[in-house]
Amino acid sequence: MNTIKSLAILCSINTLLSAENSRNKVISNVKSKPNVLFICIDDLRPELSCYGNKYIHSPNIDKLAQTGALFKNHFVQVPTSGASRGSMLTGMFPTNTSQLSNEVIRDFISSQPETEKPESFIHQLKRNGYYTVGIGKISHSADGFIYNYTDKVSTVRELPHSWKELMFDYGKWGTGWNAFFGFVDGSSRQSKKNQVKPYEIADVEDTGYPDGLTAQLAVNQLAQLAQRNEPFFLGVGFFKPHLPFNAPKKYWDLYDREDIPLSESSFIPENVNLMSLHDSPEIKSYQLTDEKPSLQAKVSDEYARTLRHAYFASVSYIDAQVGKLLDELERLGIAENTIVVLWGDNGWHLGDNRVWGKHTIFEKSLRTPLIIKIPGITKGKSIEKVVSSIDIYPTIMDACGIPMPHKTDGNSFIPLLKYKKASWEEYAYSYFRQGVSVRTARYRLTQYFRKQQPDIELYDHRTDPDESKNIALEHPELVKKLLPLLKNKNIYK
Repeated sequence: MNTIKSLAILCSINTLLSAENSRNKVISNVKSKPNVLFICIDDLRPELSCYGNKYIHSPNIDKLAQTGALFKNHFVQVPTSGASRGSMLTGMFPTNTSQLSNEVIRDFISSQPETEKPESFIHQLKRNGYYTVGIGKISHSADGFIYNYTDKVSTVRELPHSWKELMFDYGKWGTGWNAFFGFVDGSSRQSKKNQVKPYEIADVEDTGYPDGLTAQLAVNQLAQLAQRNEPFFLGVGFFKPHLPFNAPKKYWDLYDREDIPLSESSFIPENVNLMSLHDSPEIKSYQLTDEKPSLQAKVSDEYARTLRHAYFASVSYIDAQVGKLLDELERLGIAENTIVVLWGDNGWHLGDNRVWGKHTIFEKSLRTPLIIKIPGITKGKSIEKVVSSIDIYPTIMDACGIPMPHKTDGNSFIPLLKYKKASWEEYAYSYFRQGVSVRTARYRLTQYFRKQQPDIELYDHRTDPDESKNIALEHPELVKKLLPLLKNKNIYK
């Protein structure tokens, strides 16, 4: 009897040990997956030293590029924040004109119940054992919650199924949207009823503006996430260099305004209808702007340098915040098991083509920084191939060893990082202003679905990287050859 009882106890112990070992094995397998730090930066064009703009002070992002892969020809799908982020998060092209709005995530994702198909790649990571935390502007909303600019903070998430935790330090601004358009005294563009300048310089520490608080909160979260027995995804969304171009004085002091270069293409491109451009309404909404730009007359060189100075200072301010996150990864000893992605949601015309703002399907509005560090794969690589924001979803799944839940419009570019002769189709499609544009390795072809002519534009980036002359009429044979690329991508039918 005692022997039988002893055998039963021994079997029970073995069963418990086996179960514990299995559980530990699962935890070990999950924990062995790389963490992901995803940094979203609003309105950041490739105005960085690592992209060849040596007058920009961006040492921290430059350092990331030295250990990661810098994509020289990365393009967003829509040159406005909400729609661009919607495409990036889902890996899908817009399928109709209503998906070109800043409200696309709210209108097409936020109200949907959880289904087998994940709402975003973050949702898919969460389903596969990742602890997902969002800080700041990752989707369109400034803090991840849905409410209007002048409302109180709501509890309705823009991505309802993607996050384990969603957090934000509102500081003296009180709401995410006030912080997004915030000035140093705690006011905002909306509280001042647009009676503000489009830039501000203040002699304060980094935390005197919202992005400094975001970096501080993210650093604290990294320390906590590093202690978890599961991999994490931390999304950090910085506001600058989005308008207003506000930054602490020390970042303005990095630049001598007289040495700041002006745009080399501050004129209307040849053979282009003005409908392809716009009259810079966003910057003119700041009613105390020193001058009001227009397509009819460019701003003075003095004011152009002031605005470019403000933008550059904002870029350097964000670069410093990025550096804090990267330094914390090193301090915690988790840098070698953390994928880092730095992504700009759309570009910005800094007086180029006589435009101040985004919202065109020209190169300046569509080309943005993309830097990815994947331990063991990337180290100072420079990728010339044309890639798109929709490729980020499958790439992250590939790098994390997670199966794709469905076919997206994008493709993993891990092969570009691993192999010198990887096969890759170089077509990046973008949409806006009743037009669809495709960027190839050499050309940009754009077709507008409107009455105003010309409705076809062609630019040769080998000879005209600033897109200063539409050569479509001069090269009808080339237009005929490239036009089929747009046939199945038209959403304006």
